[in-house]
Amino acid sequence: MARDAVLVTGISGNLGRALARVLHKTDRVIGLDRRPFPGAPKDLEVHNLDIRKRKVEDLFRRGDVLSMIHMAIAHDPRLPQGEHHSFNVLGTKAMLSYAAKYGVRKVVVLSSATVYGPQPGNDNFLTEESPLLGSQRFPEFRDLVEVDMFAQQYMWKHPEVDTVILRPVHIVGPTVKNAPSMYMRLPRPWTLAGFDPMVQLIHEEDVARALALALRPGVRGIFNVCGPGELPLSAVLRELGRTTIPMPHLIARPLLDKLFQYRLAGFPSAELDHLQFLCTVDGTRAERDLGFRPAYTLRETIRSVLGEVPPRIQVVSAAQGSQGAA
Repeated sequence: MARDAVLVTGISGNLGRALARVLHKTDRVIGLDRRPFPGAPKDLEVHNLDIRKRKVEDLFRRGDVLSMIHMAIAHDPRLPQGEHHSFNVLGTKAMLSYAAKYGVRKVVVLSSATVYGPQPGNDNFLTEESPLLGSQRFPEFRDLVEVDMFAQQYMWKHPEVDTVILRPVHIVGPTVKNAPSMYMRLPRPWTLAGFDPMVQLIHEEDVARALALALRPGVRGIFNVCGPGELPLSAVLRELGRTTIPMPHLIARPLLDKLFQYRLAGFPSAELDHLQFLCTVDGTRAERDLGFRPAYTLRETIRSVLGEVPPRIQVVSAAQGSQGAA
């Protein structure tokens, strides 16, 4: 009989590949993604399926999926909102319903610290109990907040399952193509005149390590996952040698909307809130209960967007304790 497996959704993405490199040498991994995974490790079982398809249930029906890491979450501002909601919310509900039906004992859901939302009234360091206001100023983010809240409902509805929700800060790295990484790669990025918020970044491989640590038996709850510190946005851009263009925010927003509309910018104006308001979080709980500490320094994390920092990912087994795995 095949040994128990970890099912990972979204495994063909850059973060999923990093996680596969962490887990596959010590754990049996089943990958699920509608995208191909060229160059996947030979011992990795990959299924090219959309998480909304009923055929996915066959993977659970075999009875060998003991744990699941769900990170098949789309955040492409150019996708139609209906497609976003269908894939993120309905897909998540389908995966969690299968997990409950077939007795999966560990469920890890990858959320984001941006569900709190950059807000003018935010505290300096938000805890896991802070309200999720990310969709108030960014309606396109509503379904991602809904995914997080649905995972919380699952946690309380199924106390017999070790459910973990991870909310990492802005993920960056040499292969990451999200809004923060694209912004940091701009030779002359905009800033908003008169604003210089504190910024928290985390390397993609450190997030993969946090996901692996969350698989440990007995770990459950919600965890903010922080990188090696925080810096003013201006200091991050100086470290990258960027020459900034200060823009009045009343001009920047309509102008960026037009640039995004004509595909001359990679992100919409709602992302400018991160250049104006604070959204920093407290990662004490993850350090204490997960044993998580980032492997990359702050300078290495920042400069990783330029591809200058070699990978140093560690192999972490789901069976290891916090001391051995950290």
